Order: sequence, then structure tokens, then C-alpha cells
Amino acid sequence: MPTERITFPGHDGSQLAARLDLPEGPHLATAIFAHCFTCGKDIPAARRIAARLASIGIAVLRFDFTGLGHSGGEFANTSFTSNVDDLIAANGYLKLRAMTPALIIGHSLGGAAVLKAASKLDNIKAVATIGAPFDPGHVTHNFAEAVPKILSEGVAEVSLGGRPFSIGKAFVEDVKQEEMSPAIADLGAALLVLHAPRDEIVSIDNAGQIFLAAKHPKSFVTLDNADHLVTRAEDAEYAADVIATWARRYVSLKPPAPPPGAPEGVLRVSEADRNGFLTDVTSSDGHHYLADEPLAYGGTNKGLSPYGFLSAGLGACTSMTIRMYARRKGWPLEHISVDVSHNKVHAQDADTTVGEKIDTWRRRISLAGALSDEQRARLLEIADKCPVHRTLERSSTVITELAAPV
Repeated sequence: MPTERITFPGHDGSQLAARLDLPEGPHLATAIFAHCFTCGKDIPAARRIAARLASIGIAVLRFDFTGLGHSGGEFANTSFTSNVDDLIAANGYLKLRAMTPALIIGHSLGGAAVLKAASKLDNIKAVATIGAPFDPGHVTHNFAEAVPKILSEGVAEVSLGGRPFSIGKAFVEDVKQEEMSPAIADLGAALLVLHAPRDEIVSIDNAGQIFLAAKHPKSFVTLDNADHLVTRAEDAEYAADVIATWARRYVSLKPPAPPPGAPEGVLRVSEADRNGFLTDVTSSDGHHYLADEPLAYGGTNKGLSPYGFLSAGLGACTSMTIRMYARRKGWPLEHISVDVSHNKVHAQDADTTVGEKIDTWRRRISLAGALSDEQRARLLEIADKCPVHRTLERSSTVITELAAPV
């Protein structure tokens, strides 16, 4: 996944540090990711979600809010409103780059901020929140004992996650008076609420309040046993997959025209886990799949094996070919199913020292409907006309070249 390190001016002119995660293949859409309170753009959840979205063609801008991480400015002078303004600045930066975002995602307090920002941005078509509070003032419970000092002295240093932060009076007063209901009701975009029932930092009641305040279209998905920071890789991947699948309905992911010599476009296969075998498979028309190996061969079994995809292609092509013929003939074929088995295992075949083997695929075709014996026999013959069948039976040429270093 190519990543650009960039800076852009925030709400007060301070330079905000950001990463722009880009798709390796066609760029189909752009998203903004807002991190949680006192977190940063590089927390595991942000990195993993951005990577998964980039794998399906969505570029993701994730940045440190003013005064946090590598961004300039003083955190003590920031507020919830300044976070919203930083998001609006990020949106403006992407517009100048001809990458107008259509999706905005926020985690925890960043989730509340994206709800507020999206209500002010006409280009945002879809909003996703992760563990977001309905009341931004909820965040002050993290430093409740210091609030009296902050209000009386104007600023106080507090410890959050083992790190010191100076929090100003303007921040406390701003989050306390913020009313989210009007912004959520006037979102003007589709909403996806993601929340873990056992979230001990922001209770799931907040998700319910956000959902009820929003107008349709809206969706609510549980993150099951995830913690508030979505620290486990599998939870972040699940959240990313849900966001990506849901966003397709509201964000245009129209692919570019295929290049010459590739009528179906270029299929991009990209490693998703260098410690295992999980792989992203993205077609040029925007479809996304996962390839993997079974647990027995060191994989995580989150997708079909490479030979599984090959068998799926044979089975799908067989079914389509039979259907096209029966439809043209007007025959009463009601349903087709094709069981495919293959006698080799990819993980074993990867060993190039093994001698040449002959592949055998077995197809068991079931045809439902009031068909005569002659019609069934003819459809069985037609199955052998399937283009994928013919490709497997004859030798093919694979041309391999090395791409330039990234």
C-alpha cells in the first residue's frame, strides 16, 4: 500500500501531519479518518482500517489533530470545535488535490467530530462512526478529577494513557455545551454506527442515541467483543470490511476503463498479512475478495485458497454456460448447481521440487426442472463448452515481468 507523508494547514494555520494511504490499483474514491481523543493517525485501528479500504480502491487521509502526534499547534488551545474545523480543513485539502472525499470515518471522539463536520460538507455521502459518544462532554470523565482546576485556572495537566496532556478551559466548556442531535438529524449522508457492547470507555447506549437521532439511511453493526480502541487485528479488519461493503451502496466506486489487451481489466492481488498468507484480491470493476490458506497449512482460513478460486471459476462458468444455452432454447431449467472438487493442494504444489502432476477436476452437475433425458444429456455436453473448462484443458501462456521498485 503506497503511503504519502504530507502536511496541510489546520483550522488555525498550524501544519497538520498526515498520511495519505493510496490504493495500489485504480483510485476509486477517497475517505477521511479521524482518530480518537488524544490518540493519533498511526494507532493500529487507523492503520488497519485504512489499509483494508485502500485495498478496494479507497484512498484514506488520516491525520493528527492540532497539537497531537506530529502536528503543530498547542493541544491546550484546542477544542471539539477546532477538531471539527480541522476535519473541514482536511476536506478542503483533498478537494484541492482533486480527491474530493465521499466517505468520512471517526473513532471515539473523532466519531462525534465527523458527525458534526459531515453536516457542514455537501460532498460527504457516507459517515461511519466507531465507538463514538453521543455527548462529546462524555470525554471529560477521563480526567474528571482535574476539571475543577481546569475551570478555575484555565488549564491543567492530566495523564491520559500514561502520557501528559495540557487541557484548557475552552475544551471543557466546548464539549459540555455541544448539542449533537441537530447535526445528526441534518447529516445529509448515510450513517453507519459501529460499537462494541462491552465498550467500557463509551457505553453502547451512546450508539443507540446516535442511531435514533439520525434519519434514514442508517445502519447499526455490533463489534462484539472488541475493546474501545479496537486493538485486535481481527476486530479492525472486521470493522474495515463492514465499512467497505456498506459504503459501496452510497459511494461511487466506478472503475476506469480497462487497458488494451485486458477486456475484463487488471486483477490486483496484494498481500494483506506478511506473517501469514491472507491476500486481498481486487478486480478492476471494484469487486473485492480474500484469498488465504487453510489453518492446517499456516493460513487463517479467511478466504478461498488459490486452487479454490480456480475451482470456483470452473463451477461458475459451467453454470452460466448451461443457463445461457437453456435460456436460448427455451427449456424448462429451473435451477443449476455445480459441485467441484480438485485433487491437489496449493501449499504442497508450491514446492517446485515435486515432479509434474496431472490436475483432475470433478464436476457434479445438478439440473432441476421438467427436462427430458435428451435435454439433460445435451446440457451435460454444453458444460464442456464452458470457456474456463476449455482454458484448463488446453495449455496457456503466462508472461511474468518484474515491476519497478516502489
